[in-house]
Amino acid sequence: MAFRSGFVTIIGRPNVGKSTLLNLLTGEKIAIMSDKPQTTRNTIKTIVTTNDYQIVFMDTPGMHRPKNKLGDYMQKSAITTLDDVDVILYIVEATDKTIGPGDLKIIELLKDSKTPIILLINKVDLVEKQNILPLIDQYSKVMNFEQIIPISALNSETKDLVLKETAKLLPEGQPYYPEDMLTDQPEKVLVQEIIREKILHLISEEIPHGIGVEVILFKEKQDSDLIEIHANIYCEKESHKGIIIGKNGDMLKKIGTLARQDVENLLDSRVFLKLWVKTKQDWRNSDFLLKELGYK
Repeated sequence: MAFRSGFVTIIGRPNVGKSTLLNLLTGEKIAIMSDKPQTTRNTIKTIVTTNDYQIVFMDTPGMHRPKNKLGDYMQKSAITTLDDVDVILYIVEATDKTIGPGDLKIIELLKDSKTPIILLINKVDLVEKQNILPLIDQYSKVMNFEQIIPISALNSETKDLVLKETAKLLPEGQPYYPEDMLTDQPEKVLVQEIIREKILHLISEEIPHGIGVEVILFKEKQDSDLIEIHANIYCEKESHKGIIIGKNGDMLKKIGTLARQDVENLLDSRVFLKLWVKTKQDWRNSDFLLKELGYK
């Protein structure tokens, strides 16, 4: 059997489970997960290599209507991947009773693409089986998908099924990356995303959407397995700064502790993590800061 390799993008509305699926498929926590929409801001590449194929997955920001320059960047990075890949995995939710306006807009974009598309109906564990059939019927009528597969991104059996069906559509060819490589993201970017994930989990208000994280120091100590990391957390209002820091610094301490544990697992090293919180009004519309934080 010939070796197959290629690029696959995962698209869908915010919060449909794209990052959860990506982490399941790769077996590593590369993309951050949250129950808040628009968690992913960059296009993240992760690589799955077996004896038969190499799939380079691209997890894109959720499709939404932009409200600022950061939103514009997120939307463009999602759309520009559509014609540059070999397969599109389009995720929708099984909990939808009909195709909503957001998905209809995505379908209109997909109709212009010549790339093979697999429709994944996620979160089937939340609905009765017979309720999925009408949704499958609706989607099959609006567009000709290569396959429509009901899945749960929380179920380990989903991994083999999606990888197998995706690999069938890849062209024959050599691997693009070394077989032991999991992602093209620099360690600093992965650390920034882990810190942001902890803020998303711990703070329930609208504040997380106005937060950016920048690693300003990443230093491996000589003659030691300790890595020293300093990072700035940017928020848009002074009142937000107070909430992130918390009473007596408790919230910031909690963010730092949880982030450090994940970063140590990621880097397989002891980590000293220092966090600062800074107010930068309207940073999501600042070309300079968006570039500094890796969004441009």
